[in-house]
Amino acid sequence: MTFILALKFLSNPATARRGNQIGAAGMLVAIVVTFLQNSVVSYWEIVVGMIVGGGFGAVAARRVRMTAMPQMVALFNGVGGGAAALISLAEFHNRAPDPGTLKTDISASIMLSAIIGSISFSGSMVAFAKLQELVRGRPIVFPLQQVVNGLLFAAILAAGISIAAGAEQQWLIWALVAGASLFGILFVLPIGGADMPVVISLLNAFTGLAAAATGFELKNNVLIVSGMLVGASGTLLTIMMGRAMNRSVANVLFGAFGRLAPSVGGSAAAAETDGQVRSASADDVAVMLAYANKVVFVPGYGMAVAQAQHDVRALADVLESRGVDVSYAIHPVAGRMPGHMNVLLAEAHVPYPQLKEMDEVNPEFSRTDVALVIGANDVVNPDARNNTSSPIYGMPILNVDQAQQVVVLKRSMNPGFAGIENPLFLNPKTVMLFGDAKDSIEQLAASVKQL
Repeated sequence: MTFILALKFLSNPATARRGNQIGAAGMLVAIVVTFLQNSVVSYWEIVVGMIVGGGFGAVAARRVRMTAMPQMVALFNGVGGGAAALISLAEFHNRAPDPGTLKTDISASIMLSAIIGSISFSGSMVAFAKLQELVRGRPIVFPLQQVVNGLLFAAILAAGISIAAGAEQQWLIWALVAGASLFGILFVLPIGGADMPVVISLLNAFTGLAAAATGFELKNNVLIVSGMLVGASGTLLTIMMGRAMNRSVANVLFGAFGRLAPSVGGSAAAAETDGQVRSASADDVAVMLAYANKVVFVPGYGMAVAQAQHDVRALADVLESRGVDVSYAIHPVAGRMPGHMNVLLAEAHVPYPQLKEMDEVNPEFSRTDVALVIGANDVVNPDARNNTSSPIYGMPILNVDQAQQVVVLKRSMNPGFAGIENPLFLNPKTVMLFGDAKDSIEQLAASVKQL
């Protein structure tokens, strides 16, 4: 019940903190009750494990920046899958000293936990490496990749079925775990870095299913229930994120999105450009903002990298003191994880009513004097609406190009994480303010105050 309440409260930023606390309390109760209901071989080993694991989690949660939160989620999710796989190895070793002695239901649970947990572990490690830029974010493909993956997965299933049928050899389950781990790597490598949030969500669902299967192995109801909650919520989130990009989950997983970056030329949006980049100074943009009636901030990953959310709030306060109507346009997949921008802006105490979801804010852009894009790229790319040859064609975007004036804060003209050029930057009513987002916002706030 605490896990269900936690999910409920996490669905609203106003109650999310309480949801985290309730979920943590529920997990503590689950651990304590498990200890009380079972004989414990060595308390000190458990205490050491809890101190090491809990200490690492506490330090990571406090020190990891929001920009690196997706990597940490991938890492922790992978650890959960790896734990399920290790438990499967231990249970198989303890329960099946002689071939043919393992019950079919337990054997099936062990196989599922080992396969899904291993895939989740290795796949999450690859996702972590891509987000951390230890591995290039572009899809890594090779000839006959899907065929190789299919044959490997068939071999893994064959090994699992053989074990469940009575071929309970220790080497066979080790081969199964190794094969599933290799499949997890090959499964994630061809997926582009821009799609990593969807992949992490899917792998999170995998970890939940592996934990539920582990619950059947250990006859632990808490693992079964919590694992299925994670599996169901992760699956729903994966589907919802796919819909937010107007892409199927199959396209995300097997489409090698981002392998080729199309040029701006030939797009319908290119007809609205003259091929020129217009840069502006902070003083020029400050005048635009100060004398506007309505300004919409469009935050993206660049704001997160620069840690500029507090400065954005300060600039908004200055504009509001001059009577400017300020709001924030939030795209469902802005940043590198769901809710990334919401959390950052909540950290800066931005009033929640000012955060406008895509469907709510898009009709307002035609009445907006200035749209201030802070480090966003793909979610404001008009090619998604106009260019049928673009990989992101059909993805719902924020229609910032419909504003009277557009100001884009970027370090350079490099494309976004998906590697796709954006014709918005060449639109005649767009000006670029180059530099670190935090420094640029600070300069804008100072300049507006002087007007």
